[in-house]
Amino acid sequence: MTTSNYSATFLVEQTPAGAFNAINDVRSWWTENLEGQSKKLNDEFTVYFGDVHVSTQKLVEVIPNKKVVWLVTDSNLNFVSDKSEWTNTRISFEISPVDGKTQVRFTHMGLAPEVECYDACSNAWSEYIHQSLFPLISTGKGRPTPAEKAPGKAV
Repeated sequence: MTTSNYSATFLVEQTPAGAFNAINDVRSWWTENLEGQSKKLNDEFTVYFGDVHVSTQKLVEVIPNKKVVWLVTDSNLNFVSDKSEWTNTRISFEISPVDGKTQVRFTHMGLAPEVECYDACSNAWSEYIHQSLFPLISTGKGRPTPAEKAPGKAV
């Protein structure tokens, strides 16, 4: 059986360094509900989407201006049977120059049509990648999920 992981690719009129820096500024394109760091190898961060999704990512590969890979070390998705469905999946951003532009290829390895959250999660990723990360890289302004109180945390 061939697994096809969720993937999205886009081109921007920005340098690979600009794309790399934007990708690592997770608060500016994915969610403002983030604790930890997301800039360098072995950094870890946890994101919160109310009581629906909490996950922790560790930067396991960082090649400046070329690639960033996160390992999801813990996840709690409250809208699927297997709440830890994302745990041990990898999220990759590959950056490459193409004809004077910069291509960004996002892949969530382990998010495939066979898993329960595929439809909801791939739709959400598509929105974040195309409607938030792309404009962040292109214009400096993303559309992350706004800050809210993290579960069990003071504001």
